[in-house]
Amino acid sequence: MTRPLVVVSDLRHAYADGQTALHGVSFQVGSGDRLAIVGANGAGKSTTLLHLAGCLLPQAGSVRVADLLLCRENLSQLRRSVGMLFQNPDDQLFMPRVFDDVAFGPVNLGLPADDVQQRVMHALAVVGATHLSHRQPHRLSGGEKRAVAIASVLALSPAVLLMDEPTSSLDPASRRQLIELLQTFEQTLIIATHDLDMVLDLCPRTLVLGEGRIIADGASAVILSDAALLAAARLEQPLRLQACPVCSGAARRPSPPPGR
Repeated sequence: MTRPLVVVSDLRHAYADGQTALHGVSFQVGSGDRLAIVGANGAGKSTTLLHLAGCLLPQAGSVRVADLLLCRENLSQLRRSVGMLFQNPDDQLFMPRVFDDVAFGPVNLGLPADDVQQRVMHALAVVGATHLSHRQPHRLSGGEKRAVAIASVLALSPAVLLMDEPTSSLDPASRRQLIELLQTFEQTLIIATHDLDMVLDLCPRTLVLGEGRIIADGASAVILSDAALLAAARLEQPLRLQACPVCSGAARRPSPPPGR
């Protein structure tokens, strides 16, 4: 059995206002795996991702990525292995040109100009956005911004790619293009999302969080078929797994006249 790439052990976190976000969360993810983390708002999804990205440090418990312990001394090295896509791509796009945004990470790694150029154009090609290299990010569509934000992470060549609600605010065509793109990735993917239909398409494994605790962890097809489990986590089944009221005979029928 190969050693896991990501190991989270008894992770706990409370914010300054006293709200406890994580109560002893533990899980492991192997190289090349695709894990979905789902749960209602406030369940701890984003807090978990922020720890994996090194944006938050454990108050208790531990996080390891590629055998590297998450701590202040190891932050710069760990961040070379992990890339994060935030929910709003505008949080990641701040340079005057798309090329400059994608180049920002490699330039700050101190890479030679030729290597930066190669990484940027390769990352843009992967997401089908080479034609956007000289565009202004704030003039792009939502789907284009998402693609460029992904390219800016890919340019760092991370082993682990974290994504927070990657399909939010996308139109149906852009959402489908993103899912098909992510299906081609070889990186380890850890995705926090409410889009459970995307989970069925993309992630063989699902971890369900509820109030900072793991409620379930297993095969996506099994977990997302369990309506009672999802209801306990304040979630609904993916649309494709919900029974059609017409087909099931449960469509509303007119009430019979009184006395009959």
